[in-house]
Amino acid sequence: MPETSSPRERYRTQVREEIKDRAWEQIATAGPSALSLNAIAKLMGMSGPALYRYYAGRDDLITDLIRDAYRSLADTLSAASRQGADLADLALVVREWALAYPQRYFLIYGTPVPGYHAPDDVTGIADEIMTTLLAAARALPSSGPETPFDRHLDDHRDWVGDRSAPTPAVHRALSFWTRLHGVLSLELAGHFTGMALDPALLFAAEVDDLLKP
Repeated sequence: MPETSSPRERYRTQVREEIKDRAWEQIATAGPSALSLNAIAKLMGMSGPALYRYYAGRDDLITDLIRDAYRSLADTLSAASRQGADLADLALVVREWALAYPQRYFLIYGTPVPGYHAPDDVTGIADEIMTTLLAAARALPSSGPETPFDRHLDDHRDWVGDRSAPTPAVHRALSFWTRLHGVLSLELAGHFTGMALDPALLFAAEVDDLLKP
């Protein structure tokens, strides 16, 4: 028979989830730098010391939030890839996820939290995202002649995890990642407000441009 958690473990999981929900509310209001465990404890009717039984400190909570955000995006992209999504489809999946979870997006791709350093397992989840994009980029036709950046990539590709991937595909995946995040970050921050343009069309135009060989 499969193991089942005890009532105490289920209660602990439930409380940790509520703490994270309150944390996301704080982040939406004042940003991650203003995250306060004592304020969360007050909202939940708990004492500060009681809440610290669930999270050792602010960084512990931030790590859990970042891990959840990366896991959500990585799983969303992986599911789309298994259903046959190409690189253009994956770009739209990223945008849809970011629009649905803007605070999660900004926590992992916005301004770093001062003094915070993510553990290695979080970096590993982030690498899964690039691996999915790289696989889609490899399915595209060659993107043209070698560039100085391609030669630079040849010397600095340990982070890819797949040295057999052709350098142009790695370049294509990186170009997607950087340019699309630029558009998304501006859109989510409201910088297109009042410019009389459709961010979705701008995003689609960037995708089309990046797909050109």
